[in-house]
Amino acid sequence: MEKGENRIKQEDCSEDNLGAGILTLTNKRLAFDKTNARIMDFSKHFGETVMDVKLDDVTKVWKEGLLMKKVCFTAKTNDGEQTFKFGVFNTKDWTKTIEKQIS
Repeated sequence: MEKGENRIKQEDCSEDNLGAGILTLTNKRLAFDKTNARIMDFSKHFGETVMDVKLDDVTKVWKEGLLMKKVCFTAKTNDGEQTFKFGVFNTKDWTKTIEKQIS
């Protein structure tokens, strides 16, 4: 993390296209790190950061789904606008917290 950056929320989850990992919200950005898990010793290790989006680049935040609820956001990236959909435990809280950090 950068100087002056504070972690707000962090959760082990899965993204539709990126797979399993850990979603982290700070006061400056949203990041998603892939994880490597081993069943034999129940360990989980951080892998590479596959998504790192500044909060200024997030254009829209919403939640969707009835049974499989997801927090979703659209952000400006180097490849144009991209939409990310994360299966987190409390979509309502994640949505509110992201919106609060953006404003």
